[in-house]
Amino acid sequence: MIALVAAVALLGVVLGAVAHIPLPVSAAAAAVIGVWLLVFAARERHARRAAR
Repeated sequence: MIALVAAVALLGVVLGAVAHIPLPVSAAAAAVIGVWLLVFAARERHARRAAR
């Protein structure tokens, strides 16, 4: 439960910071995070298939 509260508080801080930076900067940051998540998912999927 404490982890959930901490995650919600952190989300509030991040969203507050995003509201104060220009839209192109936040869109670029979102794109970088999205690419990183796609790479991570592909690596995890490959690792699970190789482990079988």
